[in-house]
Amino acid sequence: MNQPKMMRLAIIGFLALMGFLVLTNTTFLTIDPGEKGVLFKPFGGGLMKDHLYDQGFHLVAPWNKMFIYDVRIQEDFEKMQVLSKNGLQIEIELTYLFSPIIDKIGYLHEEIGIDYLNRIVKPQIRSATREVIGKYLPEELYSTQREAIQTEIFQQTKASAGAKNIAIDAILIREVRLPLTLQEAIERKLKEEQSSLEYEYKLTREKQEAERIIIEAKAKAEANSILSSSLTDRILQDKGIDATLALANSPNSKVVIIGSSDKGLPLILGASN
Repeated sequence: MNQPKMMRLAIIGFLALMGFLVLTNTTFLTIDPGEKGVLFKPFGGGLMKDHLYDQGFHLVAPWNKMFIYDVRIQEDFEKMQVLSKNGLQIEIELTYLFSPIIDKIGYLHEEIGIDYLNRIVKPQIRSATREVIGKYLPEELYSTQREAIQTEIFQQTKASAGAKNIAIDAILIREVRLPLTLQEAIERKLKEEQSSLEYEYKLTREKQEAERIIIEAKAKAEANSILSSSLTDRILQDKGIDATLALANSPNSKVVIIGSSDKGLPLILGASN
């Protein structure tokens, strides 16, 4: 075999090998669970925005390109410095959960691209955080209004990201750092407020107990008054006679003087076993 012919065969073999490598790289494609694919056809309609490819094995022409998106909920963190209502610098750390809106992935890719986290999500969270915290005082962020601030940041970011075909599932304030002197002052104030609440609670309990005792005493006095008004002289005489008869019939020895007591009731002077 002459040299030119061998050269031609070598070139053909090299081209075939390159073609095989290209085809095996781009034609046979697997989409993993939790992912979706959107196909770009440069010679046949461009980006297929309304047709998504599900998980599994796919055959793709070598001149087309498949863009794969993770559609599971993802987590990321953001640490930033913001200014409060009174101009004090605060360091805040956020955790947020996000994902692309599945049926809008084609539109997301056309407008933003795969790097939507850095191009949209993070800037929107930073913007919302600065705007919301700028309306509150540091002590409100540190204590009383933390949950409300967190909700407001979430709602604002969710709306702006949703317009870009991105779902924000949650935004959580992980940590708030204030200047040490301010933090100590806020903590002292919170302790004083807690002590005041405890004192007010104790006073309320004591007041309630005093009211209970007064009510109980009034009830007893009223009962005694009703009982006294119902005990006439005739009833008292009958009760005295009954008691005397009971004593007279008992086995104990006693001395009874008849008619000596007030109202003519028997008078018992003594008793012994």
